[in-house]
Amino acid sequence: MTELGPQQFGRWLIIAGAVFILTGALVVLLSKFGFFRLPGDVELGGKNWRVYIPITSCILISIILTIIFWLINYFRH
Repeated sequence: MTELGPQQFGRWLIIAGAVFILTGALVVLLSKFGFFRLPGDVELGGKNWRVYIPITSCILISIILTIIFWLINYFRH
């Protein structure tokens, strides 16, 4: 295993930051189209608090990512 130097660590941080930015932008974009308000997504709340659990949205994202990665793997071999 190689040692993680400052340049490699900096590159890793830049890549991680870019992934977070892209993920955040994707979540904002999908929420504008109502993606995170599907039937089966649970929202609980009271006067001063709210908890949102996107069960159906997570299952749908998992299925889509599974298909994408399966296709990538299929066409690589």
